[in-house]
Amino acid sequence: MKVVQINVSYGRGSTGRICLGIAELLEKNGFDNRTLYSVIGVDSPLAIKYTHPRYIKFQALRSRVLGTYGFNSVRATRTLLSELEKLAPDIVHLHNIHSHDCNFEMLLSYLKDKHIKTIWTFHDCWCFTGYCTYFDVVKCERWMIGCQNCPQKNLYSWFFDKSDKLYQRKKEAVDGLDLTIVTPSAWMAGLVKRSFFSEYPFRVIHNGIDLSVFKPTENGSPIAERKNGEKIVLGVALGWENRKGLDVFISLSNRLPSNYRIVLVGTDDYIDKFLPGHIISIHRTHNQNELAALYSAADVFVNPTREENYPTVNMEALACGTPVVTFRTGGSPETLGEDCGSVVERDDIDSLEKEIIRICETHPYSKEDCVNHAKAFDQNERFMEYVELYKELL
Repeated sequence: MKVVQINVSYGRGSTGRICLGIAELLEKNGFDNRTLYSVIGVDSPLAIKYTHPRYIKFQALRSRVLGTYGFNSVRATRTLLSELEKLAPDIVHLHNIHSHDCNFEMLLSYLKDKHIKTIWTFHDCWCFTGYCTYFDVVKCERWMIGCQNCPQKNLYSWFFDKSDKLYQRKKEAVDGLDLTIVTPSAWMAGLVKRSFFSEYPFRVIHNGIDLSVFKPTENGSPIAERKNGEKIVLGVALGWENRKGLDVFISLSNRLPSNYRIVLVGTDDYIDKFLPGHIISIHRTHNQNELAALYSAADVFVNPTREENYPTVNMEALACGTPVVTFRTGGSPETLGEDCGSVVERDDIDSLEKEIIRICETHPYSKEDCVNHAKAFDQNERFMEYVELYKELL
């Protein structure tokens, strides 16, 4: 059995680490596999980079001008298909293929022509909308019948709203594909049932994390030292914006007691311009051990995301023994249990503030309970579900 995964990254970011984990597990179990990726990755004989960032930036610009998000990048896709032809996989496992690095129709047409069994993990909603990756904030349900007059058009196209045409082209492109869908959350599975993918077989396979890395860590964190009574409120994101709750943290910084210190990880120089001076900013790190130390040093991990599938950061925090508070959005609540965190309604900052203070002052969730709950996130067990699915399909 030969498996080829396709994703924007390999070994970096949440989906990139998932690809790496699956690849290493396949290798350990004696299965031939490769991952084709386009943007960032770690050096590995199991991974092949098929295009370069400058090309992708040009295609992103082209997409904004023409309004054809996901249907450009012809040259890169030809290279991708050439690699697939050489590898001759039995199964192709798609992850994120909408980073201006792949022509949707070309790839799916090839998979259909070659009769290749295909698995597609829906890490977001782009697969069944005209443009958007999420639609919760704008409360749009047009994707269920056919996108048009996209309320988020300006995020994807400067001039033309082609959401109706792209929606139809996606729907036609998947017709006849030998496809099995995987969703990381039950929430996403519910959306699939209402989309044009409703007739395709699917199953829920939760994301996993490396529990040998994400575990309680006693030292090595720049926030480990604190004054008497100081509380650490931690937020972690890749690409901070209001969708991820950046504005919520800014609001909390003016509401929480003076002995509460907010630390945001994954920021950059641009984001720093918007942060009050009393929020500690830690720029993006690719060192997972450092990240585990940051999680371990916090009193509470706060995830005020407004749109999410099955957030890795929640799992990582719990595995390090830190309780989590999150908005009730997407699959984020699915990562928690009653013994390790709490959920408040989206945008209810009053309740979020109260929960943060309750957790930090009364300690209702023990480190041991958080770690025990996180045992269900063991990537070896979760990703083995993919290996079993590969076997089942063949």
